[in-house]
This record gives sequence, structure tokens and C-alpha cells, in this order.
Amino acid sequence: MKTTNNTVLISGGSAGIGLEIARILSAYGNKVIITGRDRSRLDRALSQLENVTGIVSDVSKKADAETLAATLKRDFPGLNIVINNAGRALLYDIADSDGAFEKAEDEMLTNYLAVIRLNEMLLPLLKQQADAAIVNVSSVVAFVPGGLPTYSASKAALHSYTQSLRIALGRSSRVKVFELMPPLVDTEFSAVINGRNGIPPQKVAEDFVAALEKDDFEIRVGKTQAIYELYLKSPAEALRAMNPGT
Repeated sequence: MKTTNNTVLISGGSAGIGLEIARILSAYGNKVIITGRDRSRLDRALSQLENVTGIVSDVSKKADAETLAATLKRDFPGLNIVINNAGRALLYDIADSDGAFEKAEDEMLTNYLAVIRLNEMLLPLLKQQADAAIVNVSSVVAFVPGGLPTYSASKAALHSYTQSLRIALGRSSRVKVFELMPPLVDTEFSAVINGRNGIPPQKVAEDFVAALEKDDFEIRVGKTQAIYELYLKSPAEALRAMNPGT
């Protein structure tokens, strides 16, 4: 996949991994559009970037997704890469918690169902391009759950969907499907689970762009690769590694 002269949408691009991917891709000469739920945070992100457009949008809301898709089709008809990066993570004890269903519903909608909806809306446009890609950002917990129970479940669902989408689009179109699977990353998003112990988001972005250029469709960054290999060898050992003390 070429890494220059693209038109790229990054949902949840106002902070963390999305922001760093936007920084690199804009520096590479791509036209980048980022979305975020909060106008002030989006404006702060835009002040750090060059040649990037910001759109306030909550992709978990149907009306916002419809408006975003219409805007992209009208103003960015050359859109050829969609990076589904927006996410939601809630820390709670699934064995002893009120509102577990509501929390899981929130995470599943943002991390999984909203991705399917936005992809459905934008695929007709992507299929018109000579070179196009969808990138779904999942996680190491797509393979082995750890720490965030229903967040892990939503990322496992996203991983399975991504594989099915890759097979289906490979049969019927030129649209490539990538999955970016970071380990723990030092971002505000992961602060509740000791994210300061994670790798820098810049590292994730750099590894992603390098893999995109090589058409490495499953991008297992940092510790994710080691956990994946351990999982293939022994799922039980991988589960213990992700959940120390169990």
C-alpha cells in the first residue's frame, strides 16, 4: 500500500495513537482528516499538525456517522484509506459490578458495531479508488483478554470481523484490510490500566506505517507479537501472562 498521496480518515484522531498516525501521514504528504468527539481537544490536536482537517464526530452515534460519511463523499471524493481508531474502554469488576451490561454495550457499540456501520457507509467510495484500504485498530486483547473484560471481548469481535472482511473484499474488490494490534500504550486512554508502563504511541504509529507500506495485514506491535506467539503455543500460558496472579 502506498504511504504518500492518499486521502486518509482517522477516527479518534485527536489524541494518542490516532494523533501520532496523523502526524506521520501528514508529514508524508497525505491529505488527512481526523475526527474527535470534543471540539476543544480536536482543536488542540490540529494546532500540532499541518495540512490536517478536523471534523467533530462521534462515530458511535448513527446521525454523526451519517453526517461524516456525507461530508467525506462531498468534500473528499478521493478518500482511499479509513483508519477506525476511535475506542472506548471501561475499567470495572465484571464479577461484582452494577451496570455491567450498559458498560459492555457502550464498548461494543464504539469498538465493534460502529466500525461495521462506518465501513458500510464508506465502502462504496473506497471501491471507486485504484488503491484503497481499511485499517481496524484492535489490541493485544483481541487474542487474550486482560484487565478490561468487555473491552477485550469487543476487540476479539473486531479481530474476527476484520478477518472476514479481508476475505470478502479480497474476492470482490481491490480494498485491502489491515488490523493494527497494539500492546499497552502510554496514552491518556490507557491511564486507568497503568498506561505509563506501555510503549509510546509514536512507536505504534511508526510500526504501522512501515507495515502498511509492506502490505503486512496483521500488524502486531511490540509485546503483542510475543503474546500472540505464546498464545499459539499455549493459550493457558498466554492467559496467565496477560493476567498475573491468576
